[in-house]
Amino acid sequence: MTLIEVIVVITIIAILTALVAVAVIPQLEDSKREAAKIEISSIMNALKIYYAKKGNYPDTAAGLQALVAARALEKIPMDPWNNPYVYINEGGNPVIISYGKDGAPGGQGDNADISSKELK
Repeated sequence: MTLIEVIVVITIIAILTALVAVAVIPQLEDSKREAAKIEISSIMNALKIYYAKKGNYPDTAAGLQALVAARALEKIPMDPWNNPYVYINEGGNPVIISYGKDGAPGGQGDNADISSKELK
């Protein structure tokens, strides 16, 4: 093979890699958002078990750690972006939130919050 042939082959491989990356990367973020929704649903189920045992939901200060203490969860999961889920008890109504990719409240697109309120 000549140097030009090698350069052409490397260029073709680079172009194919770029095309695949453009198609796959957005799907990765969508799958992370779906995984967060599934984990939030699982945490909500654990909260229902806690409620059945204790007669109320943990307060905001006790947080999700109360689920581990009551053996409703084995451990507190992290969201798909490796941030902790936020637990708030709003007057007896539990809310679980993932702040999305940026880990901060608010945001749009991949950075948008995912809440148990929107899953109902």
